[in-house]
Amino acid sequence: MGLFDKMFGRGASDAEQQQGAQQRFNELKNKYQTVLTTADNERIQFMNLHVQDNKLFIKAIAPSDEAKSKFWDQIKLVNPNADDITADISVDSSRAMGAAAGGGQGGGQTYEVKGGDNLSKISKQFYGDSSEYMRIFYANRDKLNDPDKIQVGQKLTIPPDDGK
Repeated sequence: MGLFDKMFGRGASDAEQQQGAQQRFNELKNKYQTVLTTADNERIQFMNLHVQDNKLFIKAIAPSDEAKSKFWDQIKLVNPNADDITADISVDSSRAMGAAAGGGQGGGQTYEVKGGDNLSKISKQFYGDSSEYMRIFYANRDKLNDPDKIQVGQKLTIPPDDGK
């Protein structure tokens, strides 16, 4: 019985850890909502957004130094110490032209949502990894408010697979 208890206990703690990580992610996402909105307004493309080392981790590409500065200014407004966020923001000015045209993907392609699709399934199809679905979500923030709510017939921009 001792082995079963250990296995059950370990499984329970794994589930609790996942639930805790999701709770922490939601907590930080809510705290930094104005930062995410600024990124949206500045056409900053998110490559990663998750909790790492109990901090909100963001990896993104800004279309200009000005957009990157506005993003960092907003982080400082929310938390001057920035002790619960890690942001790796690079600048690719070739994306500025696409952003002005309404795409901002510097390549990419368009995908029409079919019945039974979700962003994880589409991510698996294009990137070979279902957990990359937030890349698609953030590339389509002008059309999507929730990664769990996509509509059949919607045309989504799929950012290029840049090898992460």
